[in-house]
Amino acid sequence: MSGVVDEIKARIDIVDLVTESVKLRKSGKSYTGFCPFHSNSRTPAFAVFPDSGTWRCFGQCNEGGDIFKFVMKKEGWDFAQALQYLAQRAGVELEAQTPEKEAEDQQEAHLRTLLEDAVIFYRHQLMQTPAGQPALEYLQKRGLTPETMETFGLGYAPGGWEALTSYFLGKGYSPKDLLEAGMASERQSGEGIHDRFRNRIMFPIRDAMGRMAGFGGRILDPNDVPKFLNSPQTPLFDKGRLLYGLDAARKAIRAADQAVIVEGYLDVIVLHQCGFNNAVSPMGTALTEDQLRNLKKLTRRLVLALDADAAGQKATLRGLEIAREAMDHSAEAAFDARGLLRYETRLQADLRVTTIPDGMDPDEVALRDPQEWRTIVEAAQPIVLHVLNTLISGRNIDDPKVKSEIVAQVLPLIEDVPDVVEREDLRQRLARALRLDERALTGVSSVPRGSRPPRGSRGTEGRSSRPAIASASAMSAAHDALPRSLEAHCLSLLVYQPDLLYSMDRVLQNMGLSRVTPADYEYTDHQLIMRLVNQALEQDELEPAQFIRENIPLDLKDLVESINVSYAELTQEKILEDLYRTLLMLRQIRVKEGLSQMHLIQRDLQDQPDIDQTPYLQLVTQYTQTLFKINKALGQAVLQLD
Repeated sequence: MSGVVDEIKARIDIVDLVTESVKLRKSGKSYTGFCPFHSNSRTPAFAVFPDSGTWRCFGQCNEGGDIFKFVMKKEGWDFAQALQYLAQRAGVELEAQTPEKEAEDQQEAHLRTLLEDAVIFYRHQLMQTPAGQPALEYLQKRGLTPETMETFGLGYAPGGWEALTSYFLGKGYSPKDLLEAGMASERQSGEGIHDRFRNRIMFPIRDAMGRMAGFGGRILDPNDVPKFLNSPQTPLFDKGRLLYGLDAARKAIRAADQAVIVEGYLDVIVLHQCGFNNAVSPMGTALTEDQLRNLKKLTRRLVLALDADAAGQKATLRGLEIAREAMDHSAEAAFDARGLLRYETRLQADLRVTTIPDGMDPDEVALRDPQEWRTIVEAAQPIVLHVLNTLISGRNIDDPKVKSEIVAQVLPLIEDVPDVVEREDLRQRLARALRLDERALTGVSSVPRGSRPPRGSRGTEGRSSRPAIASASAMSAAHDALPRSLEAHCLSLLVYQPDLLYSMDRVLQNMGLSRVTPADYEYTDHQLIMRLVNQALEQDELEPAQFIRENIPLDLKDLVESINVSYAELTQEKILEDLYRTLLMLRQIRVKEGLSQMHLIQRDLQDQPDIDQTPYLQLVTQYTQTLFKINKALGQAVLQLD
């Protein structure tokens, strides 16, 4: 269930969800507004944090949570009802945890372990074998530093047919494992397997949560084909949904409020090396709807920076129709009676396209002059103008048929622009570029009359009915990994030994700090488990740990099992110290976040003298005092551990 919860969070943007009932204003990296859970029209003390996927009221409520807690509090639902609603909204199918599903999850984890081991194998071949020297020299020639190669886990696949398969079969993996992970292929004879990747530079491909999904391989021998070879379709690898580098780019995309889409692995890697960390790649294929929807969770501002050669221009134009469908219209996921996904349309993206110098790739531009790359991205054109200029380039626009062809391709894009002023401006530009009377464009359609579907009711034929999956690197940006991992670690200790809570509360109170409560946890599933720990301690019929096992809701059973690890080798004192230190670190993060938010709100209110800032000043004082106590307690905890 934890995987389902994470998938739902990855698909639903918390800002979009909250905006449906709360008017939000951007304030730094967060959004602020009036809390919907208590009456207040003067102090916007409600904040939403896209990076962590959480919200918090700094006013009367003084509580927060994730999208599940928001829906539960807003609708008065329990977790199961909120899960059902959000799963339907996200297009996630809820499945009962059957033995078959549990075995499937275990096999998926097993395959990811295999892929992680393969990263180490290929890395060793690149850095420590003579056979990998040409690959290493090639990467160095392309401008990559040793640190960059290590960060992205680059490697080398030996040229033999059985180097990898022999190694991993010897480590206990089965031929089936290697085939399912996409690391091996069946021999043409049908008997046995061989390495899929041979004599190639290897690029590990991770999902947005940073989990291994597959590999991409680039040739070293010009006579080999294809030039780039990716993992095949597997339970973990779906090329149409993954974006190379998204796990490393999520935070930078959020911070810059912009994503730059380039064409190749090395483009992404070199741009990151040069400090442009918001670059991702569709791995050499045309952009897909799922890929663009994943990016839309992080930013509405996208720049296509594909190569400027003929193939790149064609790839750009292939991608633009997909982009117009996926990005210019926000998808409100809903299922009709036949289970087909429909989309309500409303413009939401600012999609632009760059023009890269002829004969150069993005990585070459960035290495030559980082400022030049920055200028190129800043000069990116709106999608319609780029399409227009691309279609006109080198064409005889005095030819009526050429004019008609260009109008047929560009005018539908203009018609989909909802802003009337922008739409009219673009229509005038099209008319001027083709030396036409603007009135000639009125009523022109690129589709025969009667064949265009009504606006807002696009057909689903020929399009995937699967909802978009955003991974989640995460999930480093959409869901802040550190606080969630700290919460899970605290719970693992308490679920393992619930009685620790009594000792923990005494230690905290001795330091002038509040007891442990579900409010210490931002994530709804964690809050529910914490409440169960309290219930286990309040009853006296069963041992607390047994009570938790027998009363955990089915929706959370696998989550508890995933965090219920054994600490039998540790003394109770060490476990308590671990719990104490982890909780203090978690509270330190929360308080610093609150202080930062208060300062942002105060800054935004400087030009609004009619709003009383006293509540914020009081909260700043309160947070500062609490932070002082936490830092003092944490320092003592560190001394104890030392």
